[in-house]
Amino acid sequence: MVYSKIVDEDVIDIIDFCDASFLLKKLRNKRVLITGASGMIGSYLIYTLIKLNELYEANIKVIAVLRNINKLDDKIKNNKAVEVLIHDVVEPFEIQEPVDYVVHAASPASPKIMKNHPVETNFANTIGTANTLNLAFEKKSLGYMFVSSREIYGEPTCGQEKFTEDGPLGQVDPLIPRNGYAEGKKAAENMCASFKEEYGLNTKIVRLAHTYGPGMSIYDGRVQADFLNNILHNQDIVLTSDGKSVRTYTYIADAIKAMFLVLLKSNDIVYNISDEKSETTIKGLAETLLSLKQDRKLKLVYAISSEASKGCASFTKGILSSEKIRNELNWIPKYHLQEGFARTFIHLEEEIQNSN
Repeated sequence: MVYSKIVDEDVIDIIDFCDASFLLKKLRNKRVLITGASGMIGSYLIYTLIKLNELYEANIKVIAVLRNINKLDDKIKNNKAVEVLIHDVVEPFEIQEPVDYVVHAASPASPKIMKNHPVETNFANTIGTANTLNLAFEKKSLGYMFVSSREIYGEPTCGQEKFTEDGPLGQVDPLIPRNGYAEGKKAAENMCASFKEEYGLNTKIVRLAHTYGPGMSIYDGRVQADFLNNILHNQDIVLTSDGKSVRTYTYIADAIKAMFLVLLKSNDIVYNISDEKSETTIKGLAETLLSLKQDRKLKLVYAISSEASKGCASFTKGILSSEKIRNELNWIPKYHLQEGFARTFIHLEEEIQNSN
């Protein structure tokens, strides 16, 4: 991921929304460990902490955990407040310094990886969570947050339109290897609840719906990535299904606001993060993205294939209710579907221009 004008605007917006004085009260002089530091979520969290240091001399120290330093943005890599730790989360941590907060965001999000490497996908969420929880417990951390997913809910029951944190869970077949992502997330959530119950660790869980924005890969196999990739390369969007599956899309900056609120302000353990105003079908998403780039005169075409769906989640319905986080923490998404993807286009085009 590359820092851009759009990302800088987003980070300032995150700090303003969450209230800089509140963030400083909680984070000043603290050490924060973040796994998956080169990913979209991890990078945005770190950028926000760096900006707090730049604007307010907050003296926040960051331990950025990742496996491949070549994927880390120079703004993070070269910042004096950031300690880069090359480490696989499936291995135990050996850290001598205090760790005040832990955020475990390291997990494959690409359907291609989930399909082709289900074991590694499962381990990042199960063993990785066990290791980060043990670290937080050992360090007597003030807070721990696990980044979970809408996929833990599975396929909704007949007539069920939304998933709530305390409502019924849908079905997930544990014998489908690709579902190691969902099953790994579910096991990790249980560990978080268990550490809270047995050891009193202040654990938090955020269940994210489809999250997009600067930092997302346009090559990871998710439909929004494929569509962006098509448009940026002046190709028609190809739908390999009927496009009727319904999803909600949350812009990354809005998701990060919610995560800081949950980690630092919430009383309960688990919260959905979902911009319900950005609900759309896959076909509707494709049409929205094409409308943002009408000058390219691209169109939507169909090439339905059963083979193309093998890496996808085994459910087609059910969206996350964000009522709890809206009511308890006053979370209000700012960038809905068109605005969020318009910002994403600007960032991606800047990245392409710079790389050229």
